[in-house]
Amino acid sequence: MGDENSNSAPGRHPNDRIKLNVGGKLFETTLSTIQSGGSDSLLAALSNRTTQDPSPSPVFIDRDPEIFSVLLSLLRSNRLPSTSRRFSKQELADEALYYGIESHLKSAMSPPPFAGIDASIVSTIRPASEGLPSAFTAAAGDGSIWIAHGGQISSYDWNLYHTATIRTHLEDITSICRVWPEIAVVGSESAAGLHFYNFSSGRHVGTTQWTDPTDTRIYKARVTAIAGSPSSIFASFDCPHKENCVLVIDKSTLQISSELCRQSGNSAKHVVPEKLTWIPEKNLLVGTAVTSGAFGYSGYIRLWDPRSGNVIWETSEPGSGRSSRYGDSFADVAVDTDEATLYKICSKSGDLGMADVRKLGDDPWVYLKDRNPSMRNTTSGGGGGGGGEGNNSVIHCYRKQVFVGRGGGLEVWSRVEGRDDESEEGFLHRRNFVDKVEDCERGIIMRIEGGGDRLFVSRENVEGIEVWESSHSSATVSVL
Repeated sequence: MGDENSNSAPGRHPNDRIKLNVGGKLFETTLSTIQSGGSDSLLAALSNRTTQDPSPSPVFIDRDPEIFSVLLSLLRSNRLPSTSRRFSKQELADEALYYGIESHLKSAMSPPPFAGIDASIVSTIRPASEGLPSAFTAAAGDGSIWIAHGGQISSYDWNLYHTATIRTHLEDITSICRVWPEIAVVGSESAAGLHFYNFSSGRHVGTTQWTDPTDTRIYKARVTAIAGSPSSIFASFDCPHKENCVLVIDKSTLQISSELCRQSGNSAKHVVPEKLTWIPEKNLLVGTAVTSGAFGYSGYIRLWDPRSGNVIWETSEPGSGRSSRYGDSFADVAVDTDEATLYKICSKSGDLGMADVRKLGDDPWVYLKDRNPSMRNTTSGGGGGGGGEGNNSVIHCYRKQVFVGRGGGLEVWSRVEGRDDESEEGFLHRRNFVDKVEDCERGIIMRIEGGGDRLFVSRENVEGIEVWESSHSSATVSVL
């Protein structure tokens, strides 16, 4: 029973009433409701003050009473009342910050756990200038996002409110990664170097260049992909004469600690990696490259151990592996870092292949079969834009789901517990549409990335970044 009164002042009971005058409007609530905002909140401090002040007059707070009414309801029920819709997210966030209960508001306003089967577009983020995004990176924790547009970077917080825009010295930014909470690491295919910008100060704080005085081919090296681990930054550099490599950069000093796989990009097997992904569980770096031409797609997947610098596994297509589907090379590759699994989308058939990083060999691919009867005779997500093929396809893994953009259509492959005679795994896969027909007509999907309980999607020559969220009341489009 002692814990019940641990946050109350001596002699006070949690059900004791407290009166507050907010902007001239009188509110009456209980001590427990006020103190549920947390011991560090302004309201808790005011409640302690009222217990020590014998004056019967309520404490006056010179703030908006209507928004306070919404926040008081939030403290009572842990939910926002319907009256909250009269105010913008930022108005609510500003007042919650003032009262010190922003964590409660964030919890109430955050979308439900993200599931592709029940997702829909809730908004589109459009930077004020240069609305065509060239790159973006989302925070896995809270769903905030940084968007590069032209030579600028705009940041949006957990409720997608614009917090800052900084101008870089670059004319365009084609790769961006958030490896610290306030530091953006960027690269450009039109300018040399890896560059670091601090969002707190808006300043350029460092540059890393790939140079080699003994090799005249190494100059004006541009960055094509960036990834990060707890101690290192990985960046793939490409020179005008196609000499390329992946650099390992120490995060504490921003100095180059080692080079991985220097090569001359005169063939598809030696072009610069265009995607880098760090697998924490295995301490491995995955690099992938895909090229397309008159004879179709070709590319490679390569895994490094950055500690030794060794390549521990690689494959190239077309032509590698006993059943690598010669002539049906992958059009895109993604990594499920939670499950240490590789996924590829085949360029001609559009089939999705999966390989367990723990069981790699000459031919590790298992091709997923559609377990959704309603989609076996369909062509692509949302009913258009792909013809069942892998051309113009992109894939992204998030929350143990695989999202596939086929042209303008978006679909999700989800794991389903179970087993059948055709599956060696302890689960099945089910494919569902994420989008509606009108969604897939917006344009070709160029990039997909998850963050928090959101999915972000960009399209070719379309302004802004689409924000997809799940909702308990949204119209599920898993079966058409």
